[in-house]
Amino acid sequence: MYSGDIVSKRVLVTGGAGFLGSHLCERLVAAGNEVLCLDNYYTGRRSNVAHLLDHPNFELMRHDVTFPLYVEVDEIYNLACPASPIHYQRDPVQTTKTSVHGAINMLGLAKRTGARLLQASTSEVYGDPEIHPQTEGYWGNVNPIGPRSCYDEGKRCAETLCFDYRRQHGLPVKVIRIFNTYGPRMHPDDGRVVSNFICQALRGQPITIHGDGSQSRSFCYVDDLIEGMIRMMATPDDVTGPVNLGNPVEFTIAELAEKVIARIGKNARIEHLPPAEDDPRRRRPDITRAQELLDWTPTTALDDGLAQTIDYFAELLDTTSPAQ
Repeated sequence: MYSGDIVSKRVLVTGGAGFLGSHLCERLVAAGNEVLCLDNYYTGRRSNVAHLLDHPNFELMRHDVTFPLYVEVDEIYNLACPASPIHYQRDPVQTTKTSVHGAINMLGLAKRTGARLLQASTSEVYGDPEIHPQTEGYWGNVNPIGPRSCYDEGKRCAETLCFDYRRQHGLPVKVIRIFNTYGPRMHPDDGRVVSNFICQALRGQPITIHGDGSQSRSFCYVDDLIEGMIRMMATPDDVTGPVNLGNPVEFTIAELAEKVIARIGKNARIEHLPPAEDDPRRRRPDITRAQELLDWTPTTALDDGLAQTIDYFAELLDTTSPAQ
């Protein structure tokens, strides 16, 4: 299904100054595409794409996707939306608007220009799953009125809109469900477990675990995730997804904490806090569909990815780089 052919295009990346968006913009520019990076800087940062600002094929625009946009593009990667609980719960109404109104505006733009659209959905559509690992055919176990529902249900609605535009207008849409991803350019205060543990250890603070630490996650390094996104966009129009993108190797949160402590080499201690509300107990993707359609499997081991991520945060926080 995945052809591997690279042809220069005009590409719009919403949320392009964020963690994932900045890495995607970098890859797309390196491949010879003209890239329009869109961000309202709610969680994205101009510094994430500062190294691209002088490139002739890169343009940065401050814009909120909840408002219409009129540009000419061939492809749209719709990544705009805060993705960490601490950020998306800060303004839950705006989070829902970003997912729903943003999808409507980007789908409308794709319809007008004939562009392909890739919607960045999330493993959160599965909620606290009752099957393990999670396949794309699983409809999920989501609390529609909980504190996380602004993100969960917003993303579920965005998926619905994509497939309705596909059925009603024949729009070439592609939906990916992103599982926990980590790497350089994560926001240091995003509340995600990898950045939390690393920053706490580097600062000499206790590493805080919600619950007993037996809950599990699968951690995908950012470079692997971006490769999967690009491969998904390159598939034929009849490949719509949804497709899980994530690393199927599962770790408990306690195991992740121990890995961070061992690599940073500081005398960090673990402090347990009450469990977070609606926090899934287990999360691991079944990536059979991605392997078959995209010839894609993550290749970066957690230890290798953590080393690069720790180096990034050590420099960002201006601490002594840990011994490797």
